Amino acid sequence: MSELLQDTEAVKNEIKRILKDLQSGENMDEAKAKLKKILGDLNPIMIPIVEQELVKEGISPKEIVKMCDVHTELFREVLQERKDYDFPQGHPLTTLQMENEVIARDAELLTLYANSLSSAKDDNVRKNILETLREMARGLRGVGYHYEREEMLLFPYMERRGITAVPTVLWTKHDEIRAKIRKFERLVSKEPENWEEFSKDVQDMARELSGALMDMTYRENNILYPTVKILLSEGEWRAIKEQESGFHFYKVKPGDKWKPEAKPLHPHEIETEISEDDMLNLPPPIKVMLGGTQADRYELIREDDIELDTGYMLPEEIKYMLNTLPFDMTFIDADDRVRFFSNGKERIFPRSPSILGRPVQLCHPPKSVGIVNKILEEFKAGRREKAEFWIQMMGKFIHIQYFPIWSEEGKYLGTLEVTQDATHVRSLEGQKRLLDWS
Repeated sequence: MSELLQDTEAVKNEIKRILKDLQSGENMDEAKAKLKKILGDLNPIMIPIVEQELVKEGISPKEIVKMCDVHTELFREVLQERKDYDFPQGHPLTTLQMENEVIARDAELLTLYANSLSSAKDDNVRKNILETLREMARGLRGVGYHYEREEMLLFPYMERRGITAVPTVLWTKHDEIRAKIRKFERLVSKEPENWEEFSKDVQDMARELSGALMDMTYRENNILYPTVKILLSEGEWRAIKEQESGFHFYKVKPGDKWKPEAKPLHPHEIETEISEDDMLNLPPPIKVMLGGTQADRYELIREDDIELDTGYMLPEEIKYMLNTLPFDMTFIDADDRVRFFSNGKERIFPRSPSILGRPVQLCHPPKSVGIVNKILEEFKAGRREKAEFWIQMMGKFIHIQYFPIWSEEGKYLGTLEVTQDATHVRSLEGQKRLLDWS
């Protein structure tokens, strides 16, 4: 069989026969077993080529999708055989690998439908395929969720240990793929003037995007995931798991069965040395990149640091950070007394230390006191989460917001007033990205 499968024509004919048998009612499990044998012996690079030939031969894309499903199952089995997939459901690494299964399948489907568009002759068929490609392009934006979790949750643990080259390379590739997705989405959003030329452009760009997506799944499955599997402890994985809720996922739902008992460990809390045993088991590319690198031994917590909800700062840093914010803030405590105001350079409404401790009602004109009391009453009762106003003053557009502040236990702590000159913000158009700064 393996000699036969070296011949693309023979592979194509064999797959066609199996798909036709499926159409005729053959048992799905038996067909899958046959397809797995063929796909298992076939170089993955050949799969899109075979699919393209099948489309030209008139096989429906919906039928070829069944082959993609089998290929995805095979993808999972290979991971399981390599023991890279032996974490329980809900473990962050399991979720990432599940997403990679879907990404690989979607990349395969993308080239399949792009090839179908190129071979279609009927305008209605073309329009239907194009609409499918548009939906796929919109959906592929979500691949960025997968990359974002790696960048924000995995990479810091690697960098702490001195592994900085791999995250840098992967992040660069992530951004390239994000750009390719946006470019492909713009292309398929157009209304074609010349179907032949348009279909060729779509096919070429889909092939390029699909190749980049598949290349990334390979890099992650063979370099990134084996590395973090070896290096990260249960406590580190627990910290990652606890932070996942702040991010999105790509077409999968993380399970909740995995509940480790280990204390969560963040990058600044871990030992930076890599043991000799771990070093021996790391993927070869990682070993090469570790040559001459140094672990990050930065101590996060300093003497006199104040522990905040999401970090540590010195009182001096807090003071000048608040004064640097591009808006004014005033805090009123639970007894309606002014406790604090920021001291920025461009203050909108005048403030002086003499108002500290003053009832907030006395800081407003008598005609406004009723509204002030109404806002505070609504906040304290939990009926409102914000009060918002805007006014024109001396040629400026002033935005004023009030927010109630609550403790985790549900105790009302006070109200925050935020005032901003939004004139410049309202005038902005288009976009200016970080890389445009000079």
